Parts: sequence; structure tokens; C-alpha cells
Amino acid sequence: MKIVFLDIATMGDDINLAPLQKRGTLISYPFSDSQQAKERIKEADVVIVNKQYIGRDEIDAAENLRLVCVSATGVNNIDVEYAKSKGIPVKNVVDYSTESVAQVTFGSLLTLVNNTIYFDAVVKDGRYSSNNHFTDTGRFFHEIKGKRFGIVGMGNIGKRVAQIAKSFGCDIYYYSTSGVAHCSDYPALSLEELLTSCDIVSIHSPLNERTRDLITSRELKIMKPDAILINMGRGGIVNENDLADALNNDVISGAVVDVYQKEPIPADHPFLHLKNPDKMVLTPHIGWASIEARAVLMERLGENIDSVFNSSQTT
Repeated sequence: MKIVFLDIATMGDDINLAPLQKRGTLISYPFSDSQQAKERIKEADVVIVNKQYIGRDEIDAAENLRLVCVSATGVNNIDVEYAKSKGIPVKNVVDYSTESVAQVTFGSLLTLVNNTIYFDAVVKDGRYSSNNHFTDTGRFFHEIKGKRFGIVGMGNIGKRVAQIAKSFGCDIYYYSTSGVAHCSDYPALSLEELLTSCDIVSIHSPLNERTRDLITSRELKIMKPDAILINMGRGGIVNENDLADALNNDVISGAVVDVYQKEPIPADHPFLHLKNPDKMVLTPHIGWASIEARAVLMERLGENIDSVFNSSQTT
């Protein structure tokens, strides 16, 4: 079996490829443009991608293709319907990064809320050493205990974030992007109710027709002035220009973002030129990428290959 991974550099240099190598001949490329992709997958039985686009032209170019694997949860970079019409399954990997994303969510949130970057700088640049007091009173912070914590998208990650937020003493609410309130553990609200009432709003939903531009200037303006918005879902769910404007004009007090409409983020992006950069904590789409999560991801990719090829051998 020939397995071709078109953008393996996105997995990091320290990834263990044994779960894939033991299932066939693995050929990997750091990155591939569209033309390279079509050439490289001509004889592939299995194509694996993370963010590389696989559309009609790529599928038609792969004469032996029997499976497309996505090393991520979302499949918006695959023409799934066309693959289906050709009898080619598309398999993603779910629930491999729940703990990783939840950890980064709260790490970044607490960094923002606790003014950690400021206090760290105060110690390291010598201001604390020259202080007459045992503490620095340049800034203070609020506890999140008792805050209303709203979650957009109550899937596996959303539920884990809810559990952690509850352990901090937050009151949990959620908005279901599917329109079906499937979680009975916490109150379900409309999006407007969630945004107007919650102190912290954390997004953990996929990007689709229901969630694209879910949060624009209109939604930001109905949030509390001291609210914090977190996007750990996908770029495109939050209108990035509108969020930058909202922070610059004190419509909300802060934001945490790990995902962007264009990745990597352009150097002229408005998030990088805020009037007050301390209002945002930005991370480079690393929520999914703990060592443990990536190890699970490789194992699940192997299992996805087995689910197609082992079943076909037994029928």
C-alpha cells in the first residue's frame, strides 16, 4: 500500500510515524502546492493531509486512490462530496486533542486575566528589584470564580472546557451551533442571550455554513464591556477586523485567539497592530499540538486506514 502525506511538516519534526509506516510504504513531503500534490499522489492508495486542499482535480489525478485521511478534526479542506461520488471515503480524526485544546484555552485565558505577561516583565526587567514594596501594584486582576462562562459549541472540547471552568467556580452556559440543545448538563441559551449575559465566551465549534462570521461587530457590540472572547475553534468564525476594532474601541475588554482566517497570520494583520496589545493573547494555532495529542493523532490515522483496508479484505 502506498501512503502519501502531502504536508507532514505541519505535524512537527518530533512526530512518531511508526503507526503509518507499519501499514504501508509512507512517502512524505514537508509541503505541497496544488500542482505538486497532483503529481505526488498519482499512484497513492491513501492520501493524508492536514491543511492541504484536496479537490476535484487532485482526486481525479490519483488513479489508485481509495482513502483520504485528514490529520485534523475539520474536513473543510476536502471536496467531500466529490470524493463520495467517486466512492472514496474521507476520514478525519476526532477527540484526539481535547485535553490539549482545553489546557491551552485556560493557559491563555489565565495569562490574559492575570496580567501574567506584564508581571513577568516587571520581575525580569528589574522594576520589581528596585521596588520599595514586596509586591507590584501597577496592575491588578479579577478572579474568574462566579463569572458566567459561555461556550459556543458543546462538543468534546466544549464539555471539557466546561468541566474546568466549573472547577474554577464559574457558572456555565452554552450555545449549540447545530440548533439542537443536546447537552443537559448546562443551560442552553440563544447566541444573543449568551453574548449579552456572559463574562467569558469561549468558541469551540467547527467552521461551517452556520458558524462562518458568527461573531461580527453586531454580536461584539451586545457583549459586556468587560467581557473576554476566546476563539479556539476555527478562523472565520469571528470576523477578525471587527474584533480588532472592538478591542481598539473598548467594546469588549480582551480576547484570546489561537486560530486565524489566514494561517500563518499576515504581518499587517490588525491583531498585530492594536492600540493596546495587552488586550490580546495570541498563539499560533497550537491548541491541538501537545506531544500527547499528536501521538494519539498518528495512532488514529493508522486506525482509519485499517477501517477501510481491513474491512475490504474481509468482504
